Amino acid sequence: MKEHCPPEPFALYPPCTLPDWDTKASVRTDRSPYTLPADLEHQLGERHWFVPDFMPYLDHPDIVLAGPSVVRRLEANQLVYFLDYTTVLEHKLVNRSVETLIHDELGVPVPCAVKTAALQLYTDEGYHALFSNQIAEQVAELYGIDNRSRPARRIRRLLERIQACSPADEAMVWFLIGFVSETIIAKELLSAVRLPLVSTVLRMFKSHLADEARHSRYFCDVFSHLWPLFDDCQRTLAATQLLAILEIFFESDTDWLKESLASVGLHPDTLEYITTRLQQPHAHQQRVRSGAKVTLQALFNAGFFNIAHNRHLFQNAGYIDA
Repeated sequence: MKEHCPPEPFALYPPCTLPDWDTKASVRTDRSPYTLPADLEHQLGERHWFVPDFMPYLDHPDIVLAGPSVVRRLEANQLVYFLDYTTVLEHKLVNRSVETLIHDELGVPVPCAVKTAALQLYTDEGYHALFSNQIAEQVAELYGIDNRSRPARRIRRLLERIQACSPADEAMVWFLIGFVSETIIAKELLSAVRLPLVSTVLRMFKSHLADEARHSRYFCDVFSHLWPLFDDCQRTLAATQLLAILEIFFESDTDWLKESLASVGLHPDTLEYITTRLQQPHAHQQRVRSGAKVTLQALFNAGFFNIAHNRHLFQNAGYIDA
């Protein structure tokens, strides 16, 4: 494990807090509505709806041959899917996760400062759900995207994980879902803000990233604070659940992707080829290793991998080196 948690300026933050939240949180500072730009048609000549690097299937010859309009439609599909997923994730999962800290559900002492920051984070996530939904509604209406009622596979799988555990274990699993979510999303958003996206989308991602960078640091600190306080049973549960949660966060939603690709008239053989490649075990393993670097480093820093059983679990999964 050579990676490190986010570099400066995050390391300057007081631990387990969201410093200067009143002046830095997007819910406090955003003043303009998230409406699509008046020159949208012109922007789409040079800008993207979504990050092409997150859509590796765009380089398939059939899609390249289909031309820019098909590529933009697939980007729009992916953007709406991502924003709908984000709306549910932030509002129903991450906020439920921070409730475990606010209301002392984990059975270990949680300092007042940690609870205050958790309430601030809760407020942030509600705003992220709001602006994600606002943009998703506009893009969906523009393109007539109407297959939005089924929750994203990641959401369904995480909720199934909760439903399968005992009531005594639920709080821990909820907390770990938030921990993983908030320590992987900043990397995703950082890639987004480096590209020429439609101006409204880019502004939204920048606001989201600024908040999530602080949230990531917060959850790294909170995990480091809590890990020594957990008893052996809690630690064993956490190790097993973390492995499963990481796996879920980096799975491909192939059913939705097939619908998206079919919406632009691609041949069924092309759909099968693209989705089969994304489901390869090695591809999934690499997505975890690349996308969860901050999460894994936070575990390392907290002493999680000092326990041989935990280290072997993650080595056997291919998520860390032997």
